[in-house]
Formats: sequence, structure tokens, C-alpha cells
Amino acid sequence: MSEGGLQPVLVAGQWRAARHAVGAFQPLNPATGEPLPERYPTSGREDMLAALEAGHAAAAALAQTPPEPVAAFLERFADLIEARRDELVQRAHVETGLPAEPRLGTTELPRTTNQLRQAAAAVRDRAWRAPVIDTRANIRAMHAPLGGPVVVMGPNNFPFAFNSVAGGDFAAAIAAHNPVIAKANPGHAGTTRLLAELAFQAVREAGLPEGTVQLLYQLPPALGLELVAHPLVGATAFTGSKAAGLQLKAAADAAGKPIYLEMSSVNPVFILPGALDERLDAIAGEFYTSCTMGAGQFCTNPGLVILPGGELGERFVQAAAERFAAGAPGVLLGAKGLAGLNAAVQALVAHGAQVVTGGQPLPGPGFRYANTILRATGAQFLADPAALQMEAYGPVSLLVLAESGDAMRAIAEQVEGSLTGTIYSHTGGQDDVAYDRLAPILRPRVGRLLNDKMPTGVAVSAAMNHGGPYPATGHPGFTGVGIPAAIRRFTALYSYDNVRPHRLPVELQDRNPTGHLWRLVDGAWTQGDVPAG
Repeated sequence: MSEGGLQPVLVAGQWRAARHAVGAFQPLNPATGEPLPERYPTSGREDMLAALEAGHAAAAALAQTPPEPVAAFLERFADLIEARRDELVQRAHVETGLPAEPRLGTTELPRTTNQLRQAAAAVRDRAWRAPVIDTRANIRAMHAPLGGPVVVMGPNNFPFAFNSVAGGDFAAAIAAHNPVIAKANPGHAGTTRLLAELAFQAVREAGLPEGTVQLLYQLPPALGLELVAHPLVGATAFTGSKAAGLQLKAAADAAGKPIYLEMSSVNPVFILPGALDERLDAIAGEFYTSCTMGAGQFCTNPGLVILPGGELGERFVQAAAERFAAGAPGVLLGAKGLAGLNAAVQALVAHGAQVVTGGQPLPGPGFRYANTILRATGAQFLADPAALQMEAYGPVSLLVLAESGDAMRAIAEQVEGSLTGTIYSHTGGQDDVAYDRLAPILRPRVGRLLNDKMPTGVAVSAAMNHGGPYPATGHPGFTGVGIPAAIRRFTALYSYDNVRPHRLPVELQDRNPTGHLWRLVDGAWTQGDVPAG
């Protein structure tokens, strides 16, 4: 505990009191609404500048660090997390209200250590560098570190897997040999502090620069804008609300600084007639599970479902509503989330949606919202598509009953950019024609297209795209999950023209540095050495 009873920050290799803190906050237990015992500082400019200077110095050193110490850090960090598993799970459970088991302990924590180890393997493999060699022009190029620290601002809904310390953005930035300045999410500041303690231990054991990992808990909004635009910053990764993300993007863009955003997504699910006729109850069950998992606080939550009107559609509405009404609502992450969710539902109603079940906060301690289904016609949606695809971040979904196949395709044309889009179809081929007409419309509007499964799961796979067109993210060409693609967000493309062979990075020299690194040599991918010329 630091001065004034506030938790210390990690800056420039030291756990110390925040200097000239401009405020403090005390998180609440979302299941009870009661304050937790720890208090955390809101840092001022002095802490921010100290972190930037230390991060800049660490960036220069990390850029010259061989792959092995960086990989060793990531693996040791994963080991330390597993050794403190019980403490981390309990802390995250108290701070977020998410179930300790199986959500945090069996699912999310192993996913987190797995992605750290995948990042370590990528460091050793070096494929993220994507070397290109043109022997005729004597020009060689590859991806390299940014030369400045990466600021990571994590969300509140994944205290491990998307944490600003240990999450996917953190792992990707470190794998590219960039230091990280972590801005904790206030919703799980204690979990982040524990992770930072373990990360800093691993930094020292691996012999990396002490400024490789730094932690600030909170900044005033104006300083957050200044941080992402600062000349010493290499890039920023942000996961959070659209309003905050767009403000940060404007500040970073004005300064010419890269920023990668994950903001808002309704993840439309289209259910074709044959699928409903074949397995209506099963799809209704999958929908309920996906929409209410984690109290609906997933960025891939199915918030918009488009299905045929008429008897089949009405049967689906009834089947889903019965499940939503009978299920026990989960705990929301905090008071702010509850207020935002209620406001979003009320806005949907104001624009013509009708509540089928739920639609209100629940009484009692803590923060809970009734499992909620709303409905609208296809004509209503097409008359006001922007308002009726507002994200309601929680166990809420809007069912749109389309009057025809043409109406369903017209709705798809009005869907904003989302992380995912799903089409349920008949397994025997009865929906093939409808699928072939719908999929080309939906495909460019989503990052990941799914068929016959709900979108909630995000596998840590090299083929995963956890990104999508605006407003899901700030750029459709990048993913927050999936190595090596996620790593390349935090790189610069370095080109070497007529540079003498012994002065080139080892990845661009004639000899393949690992013996298995794929390189594009004179237009052909090869794992061999550059032929003697």
C-alpha cells in the first residue's frame, strides 16, 4: 500500500506511490454493490510522462533484444499466472461478478496462458516479420518493432484474456518487441495489479528492460487523449465503448499515431426458413445460451436476430422468450454498465421495438438486468436501421421478423460493421439458394462469417479474425486475436536498400536464421537460404 492508502503504480521499474495523483477511486463488488477495500490513484501528468520516457528507453533496448529472452518472458509469465491461479480467479470473481468456475478458472485463465505461450512460439518462429528479399534490386524488407511503447487499454468483461496486462493486445505488443504501458480497467484494477506483479517478476527473470511493463490505473480523460497522441507512443490498443474509442481515435489520428479500436458490435444472426423448420427449438436454445452467457457482456453477443415472419417466426419468438424468462440473470460488471444497458433498451423501445420479455433492471443488491427480448418488423427496421441496431451491452437481443427473403436481404444491406455475422441454414440444402443470395451481402459487413453456430466463442487460432468494419473496430484489416496477424498491428515495415550484407538484420541476410523461417525471395516463398548469386 502506498501513501494515502492508495495502491502503488508500476513506473520505470519501480512500484511506487503515484506522484501528484489527481484523484482516486474505490471499485465496487458488482454482485453486492458494496465497495471493495482497496483504493487506486488517478495518475496525473507526472506519472504519465515518466512512464512514456521509461517506455521509450525500453523500446530502444527491446528492439535490439534477441528473440529468446522475449519468448522466455512470455512463457515465464504464463507459468507464474498458473502458479497463482486460485488467487487470481478469486480476485477477478470478486471484482467482476463473473463465475469463478467454469468461466474464470477453467476457461478464461487457461486461454490467457495459452495465448501468451502462442506469442512466445511466434517470437521464436519470427514469421510475424514476414521477410521479403529482392536480390535483383538488392532491396530487403520485414516487419519490426515500432520504436515506442504500446499503450494498452483493456475492457472490463475479460479480466484475464483481454487484460491490459496479460491479454491478447499485451501479448502481441510484447511479441513484436515493444514495451507496454498498461492502463488498467477500473473494473478489475486489483486483478490487473496482481498480473503486473507477476509480469514484472518475469521481466526481471528474463533480463528484459525494466520499463518493458508499466501500469497506471486511471487517467483523467484529457490526459488519456494526450497519452495516445504523445510523440513517444508507438501505438495504442483500446477495447471499450464507441464514444470513448472515437475520442481516442480523433486524438491519435490528429497526431499521426496508430490506434486499434474494438468498440461496438451487434453481431447479426440470420435464421433462414429451412433451419427454423428443421430445428427451431435447438436454435432457440443456442441463442439463449449465447445471448445470456456472462450476462450478455461479450463483444460477440448476438444482439440482432433476423428471421422469417409468420408462424415459424412467431414460434421462435415464443420459444426464445420462454428460455429468457426462465433463466436467472447474471451479474453485470458495474453501475455504469447497468445504466447504459437500460438506456439502450429504452432507446430501442422509443424507436418502435416492443419488449417481449424482461426490459428492466432487477431489484436487490448488486447490478443485474432482466434477460430481455425485443421484437420489431422488417419494415420497422428498414425505416430506422441506425436506431434499431444500437448495441445493448448485456443479456438483450432484438428479433426482427422479416416479411420476405427480399426483406431479409434488404436488412442485411443496412447492417453496420460488426465483428461477426451468422447465417443458420437447413442441413439438407433447402436454404442453399437463400444462403447464396444473402452471404455476399453480409460478408463484407462482418469480420468473421459463421454458419450454423452462434458467434460467442472466439478461438485463439491463427485463422481467427476478431475485428471487422467500423463501428466494430477502427480498421477492418486487423484482428485483436490470432497470431501472427495480431502481432503485425504493432509493427513498422522496415526496408533496406543496397545495405551491405553484414549490416542487415539476420532475418534478411542470405542465410536463413532459423532454418525454417518462410521468406519471400525473388517472388517465391522458401525456407532455404538465398542462393549464391
